[in-house]
Amino acid sequence: MELSSSPQPSEASRRASLPHLIAVCILALSLVVASSAVVALVGSPQRDAGAGDAAAAARHWVNTWSAMPQLTEPGNMPPAPFTGDRAVLVDTTLRQTVHVTTGGDRVRLRFSNAFGGTALPLTAVTVALPLGGQAGVGAIEPGTTRTVTFSGRQSTTVPVGAQVVSDPLDFTLAPGSTLTVTAYLAEGQASLALTSHPGSRTTSYLRHGDHTRAEDLPGATPTNHWYLLSDVEVLSRPATTAVAVLGDSLTDGRGSTTNGNNRWPDQLFGRLQEKPGTRNIAVVNQAAGGNRVLNDGLGPNALARLDRDILAHSAVEQLIVFEGINDIGTAEATPAAQERVTADLIAAYEQIVVRAHAQGIDVYGATLLPFDGNTLYDDTAGHREAARQAVNTWIRTSGRFDAVIDFDRAVRDPDHPSRLLPALHDGDWLHLNPEGYRVLAESVPLRLLRRT
Repeated sequence: MELSSSPQPSEASRRASLPHLIAVCILALSLVVASSAVVALVGSPQRDAGAGDAAAAARHWVNTWSAMPQLTEPGNMPPAPFTGDRAVLVDTTLRQTVHVTTGGDRVRLRFSNAFGGTALPLTAVTVALPLGGQAGVGAIEPGTTRTVTFSGRQSTTVPVGAQVVSDPLDFTLAPGSTLTVTAYLAEGQASLALTSHPGSRTTSYLRHGDHTRAEDLPGATPTNHWYLLSDVEVLSRPATTAVAVLGDSLTDGRGSTTNGNNRWPDQLFGRLQEKPGTRNIAVVNQAAGGNRVLNDGLGPNALARLDRDILAHSAVEQLIVFEGINDIGTAEATPAAQERVTADLIAAYEQIVVRAHAQGIDVYGATLLPFDGNTLYDDTAGHREAARQAVNTWIRTSGRFDAVIDFDRAVRDPDHPSRLLPALHDGDWLHLNPEGYRVLAESVPLRLLRRT
């Protein structure tokens, strides 16, 4: 059967349909362009809200200073009259200084209410440069005060257990400089459960009334603790990264100089600044005196706080684990107890490595320091020393860490390896003095911290 063909249109009809065809094509093209615009708006990565230009959009946020949040003990609460029967810091200005590591021209702050018993209302917050660039001073450089906002507002309330991040602020910080942060709490916090970092080794100031913009705080009450402030971040170029330290009082700096910023992480940062290949590395100190790996002590145990204090921090690419001596020292001085804590510490280190590796973070194990001669931890039978040696042997030889930093070898007495060198400890045969912390900082191979 022969198929019939469709009638062919005449030349006149073809001419008549040409404008209609052109109109259809234009409409289709318009729809494609509009669709592309919608995709660009909805599906493309959004620039940082405060970036301002394409170069800023390519940068990222890096933690340049941090302090591990913990529940404030009664002896570390703000001094009278700033702690009442049911509330704390009512109608109070709190001025604090922090020593940053890497610098930048945009900053933002984080305030923590991780352990607060009620919501934390912050009425006003400012930043400034401290007078003379010094840590622990109550005065600021005239003309440097800037208002900090939160979602465009000058006040904010931090829910129980939460933190709040400020808006990005144009404010230039040089590497290794000091920043003053001043907060005013009109209502205070209606609870005696307060978030802080008691081991600041830095002087803060308290005064009633709103003095967030005052150039000095005459008559203010000094206290050597940090409260509420947990992080400072800077907007940095992509090459900038951070190394975090998970530790206890030996990293928190017991034995270091108040307002001297000579803990070993501080001195490590000084070394990093000396070499072009490591100048873009921030140091995030997440340590607290008395902290333990396995059990809560001063602050949650290291396994419990790992996500909050390390994995959730901006731009961390390396982690130094230097903790465990308090677990050994607080366990009973018996063979069974010390064998158990040794096995538990090793299992905990493996957990830390696994969890950090899942986030692409390299983990370096630091060996534990001697404590022979310390009144609390030394035992005459040597069971705790045997545990320390067993843990250090595993750190050095197991291959589980990406690298080993041998702090023990750096500061022990070669003639008495179970003891610290006498010139390096602060008198208790457990904690170091500033020179001892310098030796620790010098023993960290900088090649481990260079970005690959």
